[in-house]
Amino acid sequence: MKQELEELVKIVEKEIEPQFKELDRICEINSAKVLNAFQECDLQESHLSSSTGYGIDEPGRNKIEEIYSKIFKAEDALVRTQLISGTHALAVTLFGLLRPNDTMISITGAPYDTLQTVIGKDENASSLKAFDVKYEQIELINNDFDIEAIKKRLAKKDVKLVEIQKSRGYSTRESLTIDKIEKAIKAIREVNNEVIIMVDNCYGEFVEEKEPIEVGADIAVGSLMKNLGAGIATSGAYIVGRKDLIKLCAERLTSPGIGKEIGPSLNQNPLLLKGLFFAPTVVKSSVKTAIFASRMLEKLGYDVEPKYDTKRADIVQTLILGSEEKLVKFCQGIQKGSPIDSNVLPYPGDMGGYEDKVIMAAGTFTQGSTIELSCDGPIRKPYIAYMQGGLTYEYGKLGILKAVEFMQK
Repeated sequence: MKQELEELVKIVEKEIEPQFKELDRICEINSAKVLNAFQECDLQESHLSSSTGYGIDEPGRNKIEEIYSKIFKAEDALVRTQLISGTHALAVTLFGLLRPNDTMISITGAPYDTLQTVIGKDENASSLKAFDVKYEQIELINNDFDIEAIKKRLAKKDVKLVEIQKSRGYSTRESLTIDKIEKAIKAIREVNNEVIIMVDNCYGEFVEEKEPIEVGADIAVGSLMKNLGAGIATSGAYIVGRKDLIKLCAERLTSPGIGKEIGPSLNQNPLLLKGLFFAPTVVKSSVKTAIFASRMLEKLGYDVEPKYDTKRADIVQTLILGSEEKLVKFCQGIQKGSPIDSNVLPYPGDMGGYEDKVIMAAGTFTQGSTIELSCDGPIRKPYIAYMQGGLTYEYGKLGILKAVEFMQK
């Protein structure tokens, strides 16, 4: 590493010390939440055993879902390796809860690219639109909810489901803190008590002290390839919330009348439990890595969001690099700083569910795990790198420095 870069690292790490202390505090709160749930739900060694075949009423799987319910303060949970990704879990939820001629509305503007295909904004014969589910959206104003527009629209009481996306996705807006989400939910309940409020919680778990169900959401969805898997879970996603809604989602995942009763865990129980146990610490490392990257790249003259001293809502860090070449080089540098496939050079390519070519860098132990250090971005102006993850801060920092050096070359 060049001497100038070494000196800059010392300056940056001194500046970000206060933010790191706050993250340590939040991690301790969330660690206590997890440990208490393990203890109060009476997790036993026998629950580590797994089932095959139908997995009828498997004790270990049921215990994991009980623990998730306790942590999220939800009535019920669906935690399955059969849920392949966050997008899959969101699709299962939406198809489980919505019926023909129902209306769903996003109050955080356009959702993540892959969810747009699920909804039917991109033509697809299997989308919600193809089943006559209607879709509307209300844009954010200055990175916050348009409360007046939301209240006016929902006062009509013809909307079945409200969708809130906590993280920014491939957009330039800020991610939404739990305080902002709570304010929006309270405003909705002033005019409508019937509408289902669903939060896409991907990338947001354990970054703050509270989760969406605690502030009034009916249902929340996330991926175990992100925060709660901690790089240990090798597959899966979760849905938590009201018992009647979880039942509908479970019957969409399996079949009507069967729901949660089946679903073999296939030797995944120890990994799901270990991942959850380590999640508060790994999330802390990921956010520390993001804060370090934010300040480093800002010092080097790039626009970043969030700034290093901004309150965090998720693990995602955006770096506005300004050109396709720099975006590609930075992602290639992240790949070079990875423990696996570090000799591979990723290039932009077409991907299902995305309109633009996308470059994705992730030398991860689990394919697609974005709690491990990874970086990606669509090839479109202003050429933003979306960076997330870092199983430890030390590995994350080394990966960032490798990417900076490669980009500067």
